[in-house]
Amino acid sequence: MPRDTMSRTVGAELAIEVTAPTTLEFQIALAPQPGAEVTESLVFSHDGASVEPQEIIGEHGTRIHKFDAKEGTVVASYQATVVGLADPPPVRDIDISTYLRPSRYAEADKFFGFAATEFGRYAPVELLEKVPAWVGSRLRYVPGSSDPIDGAADTLLAGAGVCRDYAHLVIALLRAVNVPARLVSVYAPGCNPMDFHAVAEAYVDGQWRVADATLLAPRQSMVRIATGRDAADTAFLDNHDGSITLQNMMITAVVDGDLPRDTVSDLVTLR
Repeated sequence: MPRDTMSRTVGAELAIEVTAPTTLEFQIALAPQPGAEVTESLVFSHDGASVEPQEIIGEHGTRIHKFDAKEGTVVASYQATVVGLADPPPVRDIDISTYLRPSRYAEADKFFGFAATEFGRYAPVELLEKVPAWVGSRLRYVPGSSDPIDGAADTLLAGAGVCRDYAHLVIALLRAVNVPARLVSVYAPGCNPMDFHAVAEAYVDGQWRVADATLLAPRQSMVRIATGRDAADTAFLDNHDGSITLQNMMITAVVDGDLPRDTVSDLVTLR
């Protein structure tokens, strides 16, 4: 199927047990996809009763759905179909500045000397291939191997992690050699194991380009959910006060037809 007519169907089903009253925030709905045709459904319930969330629009179209919940079971159900390709993400001066700075999980300032020695001789377009390839060769993908508070330096020392850890290390290294980089949560058809996926996005050659050191899914079919400095900005679920337990989660992401082919040397824009 030609990319400009590609059809992608994505979804998430979450069940959360609220054990003490809290405020929930979900980031599971797609960011706007201007230029593509999108149909979607988003439903929340609490002990079987429908809940109408507040929608908050964040940076880069990130959609936060927020509501208060008492004790009981909250179920979130999201489905979307995207036909065609969205327009390339816009480039703003403030983003070029913001995404060069160190952040909580992508501590670029810890890598300045190391990154200059390891990657300083490469042009930005080369870095988009060299840095993810280097990270992929140094880390092992091991579910459960990292702590939610681990940053890029912790991941490098541990030598293992999951997608967000790979992305944080890529982002920190790119920022350390003056390439603006940020984290994007995506639905990723072909991802194995299937889950919410995290990738890096770097400003190279005048556009935001996707970098994924895990090589778990083709970048050409990924769909944007949330965008930010690091995982602190893109978590699929947050709770404020109270207490919750994630009881069940099922993610789906498929394309109609064959998955696109991807190689590490391709310049790919998330669309």
